[in-house]
Amino acid sequence: MNKIQTDDTIAAIATPTGVGAISIIRVSGPFAVSSTDTIFSGKSKLIDSHTHTIHYGNILDSDNNIVDDVLVSVFKTPNSYTGEDSIEISTHGSSFITQKIIKLLLENNVRLAEPGEFTKRAFLNGRIDLAQAEAVADVINSRTEASLKGARNQLDGLLSQKVQSLREMLINTSSLVELELDFAEEDVEFIQFDELQKRTDSIIKEIDLLLNSYSFGKVVRDGVNVALVGLTNVGKSSLLNYVLKETRAIVSKIPGTTRDVIREEVSIDGILFRLYDTAGIRVSEDEIEKEGVIRSREVIKNSDLILFINDVEQNYPDDLFEELKILNKQENIINVLNKIDLNKEAKIKSDIKVSALTGEGISDLFNLMKTKVFGSSNYSEKNAVVSNLRHYNCLKKAKESLMDANNSISSKMSGEFIAVDLRNAENNLGEIIGEVTSDDILNNIFTKFCIGK
Repeated sequence: MNKIQTDDTIAAIATPTGVGAISIIRVSGPFAVSSTDTIFSGKSKLIDSHTHTIHYGNILDSDNNIVDDVLVSVFKTPNSYTGEDSIEISTHGSSFITQKIIKLLLENNVRLAEPGEFTKRAFLNGRIDLAQAEAVADVINSRTEASLKGARNQLDGLLSQKVQSLREMLINTSSLVELELDFAEEDVEFIQFDELQKRTDSIIKEIDLLLNSYSFGKVVRDGVNVALVGLTNVGKSSLLNYVLKETRAIVSKIPGTTRDVIREEVSIDGILFRLYDTAGIRVSEDEIEKEGVIRSREVIKNSDLILFINDVEQNYPDDLFEELKILNKQENIINVLNKIDLNKEAKIKSDIKVSALTGEGISDLFNLMKTKVFGSSNYSEKNAVVSNLRHYNCLKKAKESLMDANNSISSKMSGEFIAVDLRNAENNLGEIIGEVTSDDILNNIFTKFCIGK
């Protein structure tokens, strides 16, 4: 993508609001260096400095009073994050100081940046493609080792390279079809139908691999919602407390202790699991408990995984199990038999036996949860993995266009029909990396970024 020349300069605070040791202000655009020079006093002018250098000095107000002593990092085009002249001002972490410096910049040919505008400029200037730009937000929002690795690999271009490779294969194939159309009157054949179908089938196979990686990628990126469900007093809260290694939920022998849904997060082998301790599902006349049961059912509907917890002292509630299957899916349910420290020989239906008191069987439960989520998936964060719904939908559309092309090829239809479908598939793949895009897509992506990024 060619560099887009921007005629304005933007600035924003790049660090979180609040008091800290330092704050960083970013400036980018054609007047980034000269505008900063007007308020900075150091040993030499920033405009005369080399790229990737750091300068100590003072920020001065219009009356030459010192606002703060700072470090200014200089990055000159094209070797900067945005591809433009860029400045980063490291100040003391006072919101009063940073706001004052921003105000001084705004008085010198600079405007406030919009959300995600620095990364948007990096994309428009060809520093990164659109999939990599989206990965920047994923890196910022990563909560576990796995989500960070997955986002990092996408930012490094693992998915982009795969998509670009498939797109180039399509372009090479469609160019032969379109070349035949140019020589239609001379009856010249540049590619046979069998070879054409072989190529499209190969691309479809590669797209299928990416589509099938979405369930893995979504878990790595967003985590897993897990509902702890069961009758009262089966040990749901005790299990939550054991997993968290702290007393998060009140545990009591009195039925109906948990009245509302308690949500906590835990990282298990680098994967984020959101645990929802639900109210024990039963008929109750207590208005608060009834509301808790209603909320529990809502959590169950939206969960990726359900730990259906029972204990050795109560009979297996078949009616509640049937309700869970209606609210969610049977394949998402794990039957957990708790309190085996009281009776290890209990013959109650279960997929796994645990003790929330002693911790026995908990590690096996974790392994079963991961197996349920990932199945027999061989994907890892090192593969090109789809974790973004927009990318998934683009791939799905590309596959549909290629299937249409295959139908035309099988029917030995005119090249015009085949060429249109191949071109649509190219465009669908191009949308992922930003080769083909619209302002609506860009605005939807970058407005979700924080200001300063």
